[in-house]
Amino acid sequence: MSAPNLVVNSDRLWASIQETAAIGATPKGGICRLALSDEDRRVRDWFAEACRACGCSVSVDALGNMFARRPGRNPKLPPIAIGSHLDTQPTGGKYDGIIGVLAGLEIMRLLDEAGVETEAPIELINWTNEEGARFAPAMLASGTFAGVFTPDYAYAREDRGGVSFGSALDAIGYRGAEPIGHPLSAHFELHIEQGPILEAEGRTIGVVTGVQSIRWYEATMTGMDGHAGATPMHLRRDALLGVAEIVRAVHALAMRYAPGAVGTVGMIENRPNSRNVVPGEVFFTVDLRHADDAVVAEMDAAFRAEAAAIASRSGLTLSLEETWRSPAVHFDAGCVAAVTGAAERLGLSHRPLVSGAGHDSAYIARVAPTTMVFIPCKDGLSHNEAESATQADVAAGANVLLGAVLAFDRGLGE
Repeated sequence: MSAPNLVVNSDRLWASIQETAAIGATPKGGICRLALSDEDRRVRDWFAEACRACGCSVSVDALGNMFARRPGRNPKLPPIAIGSHLDTQPTGGKYDGIIGVLAGLEIMRLLDEAGVETEAPIELINWTNEEGARFAPAMLASGTFAGVFTPDYAYAREDRGGVSFGSALDAIGYRGAEPIGHPLSAHFELHIEQGPILEAEGRTIGVVTGVQSIRWYEATMTGMDGHAGATPMHLRRDALLGVAEIVRAVHALAMRYAPGAVGTVGMIENRPNSRNVVPGEVFFTVDLRHADDAVVAEMDAAFRAEAAAIASRSGLTLSLEETWRSPAVHFDAGCVAAVTGAAERLGLSHRPLVSGAGHDSAYIARVAPTTMVFIPCKDGLSHNEAESATQADVAAGANVLLGAVLAFDRGLGE
């Protein structure tokens, strides 16, 4: 049958969010569900069972990506995908990525209950290791699906404890039998904005037109350990002091290209990390972003030059490696139009946005027509246990996602 005027079951979707939030729950109300952890295994098992219960077949590829498929009228058409992720940051929230998967599950439940037959199959995807919090780089499995990384590269990534992605995948039993990569007719992703614009403007829906350019770096500054009491200040080679200068330099660099640029030193490991030892070595990470690839290239050159100068004048040695480069992404005009049309039919206020964060959709856009739907999050806060979105906004986003997918599907049948 053709799709009636369907709307998602807001209470059921909200209950799914709260139920899964208990898997890896933190004392402050967030979630710690790192990729390929036992908590990740538990939420994957829950997800697979829920998808099978509403008539979907579930398969897993060799990277642990999970695919729940609902058949369509024309099996020759590649599926229309709804995809996001269930892994979180160490102190993550209940919504980042998660609402994209669970809204997709609610859509599958709704289509099953209503007996809707779509033209193309609909496929709900849980992408592995989107966050990159445990295994860098981020979006590792969707990037491999899209041909950006090789499977061997993905399997060899190690966490800070030396555990490889491949061994962690095997440990939770989610190295699947399906080959990596298959055709998609389109890919849609619902997500919280992770920024303050929608909330500040009182809008409900962000129609995402692309993702900004991102570069990640890992670096080690090396000086000399020394006794905190016996090493004179003018003779110290304090690696942490050098990194402190780099932190300020990264901030100043981003401000130079503001308002579009951002720069972050997000991880610092001080060694030997003793209260009475001058730090002799510091590992740190840097994250540079802007919507324009050319600007990020300028920031890269300036950062490298300034970091080298800081090390030189401080008598330190700097080892610097670019670990990830994600060029700016421009989403498919047809998918963007489907989201815009769905928001307008529902009477929801909306505006175009470029995503400041990376998402699996940034890689899938290389192999399939893609776009995203954003909803507001309180104070623009994300990657934080206090991350918050309202039930009404989550439902609105899910209904726009539903409308966009069905509109795109109708277009395939014309």
